[in-house]
Amino acid sequence: MYPELAGRVVLITGGASGIGLAAAQALAEAGAGVVIADLHADAARDAARALGDAHLGLGGDVADEAAVQRIAEQALARHGRIDVLINSAGIPDSFLPTLEQQVGDFRRLVDVHLTGTYMMCKAVAPAMLRQRRGSIINLSSIAGVMGLARRNAYSAAKAGIGMLTRTLGCEWAAQGVRVNAIAPGYMLTPFAQRLIDEGKLDAARIRRRTPAGRLGTARHIADAMLFLASDRAEFITGVTLPVDGGYTAWGAASDAYGGPLD
Repeated sequence: MYPELAGRVVLITGGASGIGLAAAQALAEAGAGVVIADLHADAARDAARALGDAHLGLGGDVADEAAVQRIAEQALARHGRIDVLINSAGIPDSFLPTLEQQVGDFRRLVDVHLTGTYMMCKAVAPAMLRQRRGSIINLSSIAGVMGLARRNAYSAAKAGIGMLTRTLGCEWAAQGVRVNAIAPGYMLTPFAQRLIDEGKLDAARIRRRTPAGRLGTARHIADAMLFLASDRAEFITGVTLPVDGGYTAWGAASDAYGGPLD
């Protein structure tokens, strides 16, 4: 669907699992050269190897500025350019009441999600600005646009990513670098399945609250990323796109879906 993506270089943080891995697979299928960066270096290398010899796996913590610079430098040393950056790295929050949350945990989560996204954008921007072309895709969340109790750090970080996307999208637009974000709803990733199994998420209740009547998949997010990375989105910048089956659009005080939960 997007032939222009063939031969382009895509750097994906958190690319060894979940949404990041789905994005890596989709972009590799489109013919892009993929660099997977992940906190777990072995997992990154294994994921890249599974995509083929043209792809690269790197280890690094996006909350560490020196590691972020190494990731960008290694990607550039391998390919000479970075056309697309996908900031998908993240860690789960505690789901605890505010008075039970630890400040250190709050800081770590904001460092990974928000500061990590900022530093990755800053690290790849010089190369993109020199080539006067680039697409940065950040991962926000419906938690960044709706109030979700017990998720202070995650929600604050994701809301910050939304505003960072707007400011960078405006700053770099005239130089050919677009910055957008995707806000996934409740997606049936391995992480979400674990939360369901632990009783922290009620899948049936979420489906009733979602107009589409189901949870999404990582591939739904990857498909949106393909579009935003492509030239067909060349006049789109600074936006946060919800991919949530209508979850954030629903406002009535009733179930959004009344069909069967099979």
